[in-house]
Amino acid sequence: MHILRFFILTFALAVTAPAFSQTDSLSAVPDSASATRGARVRATPVRKDTTIVPENQTQKTKSKVVKDSARLALEAMPGRAAWGSAMLPGLGQIRNGRWWKVPFIYAGLVSVGLAFEFNNRYYRDILKELQYRELHNQETRDPDYTPYDRSSLISAKDFYRRNRDLSILGFLGVHAINVIDAYVDAKFFRYDITDKLGFNVQPTLMPPLSFASVTPVPAIKFTISL
Repeated sequence: MHILRFFILTFALAVTAPAFSQTDSLSAVPDSASATRGARVRATPVRKDTTIVPENQTQKTKSKVVKDSARLALEAMPGRAAWGSAMLPGLGQIRNGRWWKVPFIYAGLVSVGLAFEFNNRYYRDILKELQYRELHNQETRDPDYTPYDRSSLISAKDFYRRNRDLSILGFLGVHAINVIDAYVDAKFFRYDITDKLGFNVQPTLMPPLSFASVTPVPAIKFTISL
């Protein structure tokens, strides 16, 4: 009987001993959730973008262009010359120091004005002649127009009226050329446009050819500097 109890106790101890010797598996395994939270707390430091420059620093680094009074006066010359010639023909040329152009400008304006007066005078005279013939049963008002019939007078009237209108366009064209010339001349005031840099004409002697006469031939030499 005692031997049976001894074997039962020995068997019970052999079965329960491994259970007490095992460690807690749940306490041995690290908590992944807590590890993740710890990793989130220790965030990576943010690197600053060195390419972005503060606004106040960029304003300091910008170079300011300062124009002196002489440069401002040169830049204002074309506009002043153009406005001067627009208000009074030739005024811009005088401001540019090209006073010798003024007689040519007024010669063109006077020529166009005389052409306007001539064509307008004959246009009105012929028109009155046609109106008089319509009212007085083809009677002639001016004896100078007696040889001309009605169709010839109408053609002459249209001719002088067209030339009169063209004279108005010519006046506007000469005035526009006057303004453009003053503006361009003032624009190129700082550039050297002497004869040495442009077109040159001078007399010369052509060398004789082998099959021609022996004496040199006089000629005119045109030179363009590029």
